[in-house]
Amino acid sequence: MTVDIIFAAASFLLSFIVCAVITRFLIPKLKSLKMGQKILEIGPRWHKGKEGTPTMGGIAMLATTLFIMIVYVLTGVLSGLYEVSFKLVIVVSYGLLNGMIGIIDDRVKLLKKENAGLTAWQKYALQFVCAGIFLAVMRICGYIDTTLHIPFTSLHLDIGFFYYIIAVLLLTGVVNAVNLTDGIDGLASSVTLIVGCFFAVCAITKLQGEGLSLLGGVTAGVCGGFLVYNFFPAKIFMGDTGSLFLGGIVVGGAFMLGSPLAVVLFGIVYIIETLSVILQVASFKLTGKRIFKMSPIHHHFEMCGWSEIKIVTVASIITGVFCVISYFAV
Repeated sequence: MTVDIIFAAASFLLSFIVCAVITRFLIPKLKSLKMGQKILEIGPRWHKGKEGTPTMGGIAMLATTLFIMIVYVLTGVLSGLYEVSFKLVIVVSYGLLNGMIGIIDDRVKLLKKENAGLTAWQKYALQFVCAGIFLAVMRICGYIDTTLHIPFTSLHLDIGFFYYIIAVLLLTGVVNAVNLTDGIDGLASSVTLIVGCFFAVCAITKLQGEGLSLLGGVTAGVCGGFLVYNFFPAKIFMGDTGSLFLGGIVVGGAFMLGSPLAVVLFGIVYIIETLSVILQVASFKLTGKRIFKMSPIHHHFEMCGWSEIKIVTVASIITGVFCVISYFAV
């Protein structure tokens, strides 16, 4: 337990500082390269004032995480103080691969000078490939099989090939859900910071190992360091670069916990955001009427007069409550 605490605390502090420093120097660099966010005309009209805010800030998250992982692996291999968690390396690599998809998407948006990058099918095809690689490597290494843990129970059901169908849907679905959540200042990073703390607590108290404790510490650290400049009013946006990366880390962490379905609980805000979009589109196509004033649902609350800070605060509290519930589910 002591080792897990050290890993979680050290990785959090180091990643927080490194990410905050990188983001600080990244802002003027992105401005000089004219990498400003384009705002959709269909979005809230007051968001137009945010147009031109530097985006692709997720680069700081990716760079920080990669740096921490290199330090972790080299220290473990060269000193022999601990055995490097290859499962952690796989999960972080999955997050970085999704972050690379985000970089491509953000870059296309900037080149086209509009808020539309890769098509939905192009993006999903790349995510599908990444999910397939992740599952293949995890299976080859013996970290997963075809049994699925049922939250709140000790049951592990062997569902055969259907496991991979569910796994791919979870992997790609959560990655895109976090992407949808990143719609107002500090929302995705605040919620994911709490999820990172949840990972660390599970690692420490449930003896899940230093791999999960480091993942939790780094996740919370990069989100905290980025929040220094991303909290309302944001000086920089993470872009798809950051949101797809965080999505990969969040769902990858669920697989490290050994309970992939638990992501539906501790990631409840991401799920609600996604469901709001699905319900809005389905309702409009079937009845011609909209359920929400605007989707994803954080825009609905904006239209209802909620401030961005209030929305982020409520979403963070909800995430915290469901993380506590998830603790007893895994």
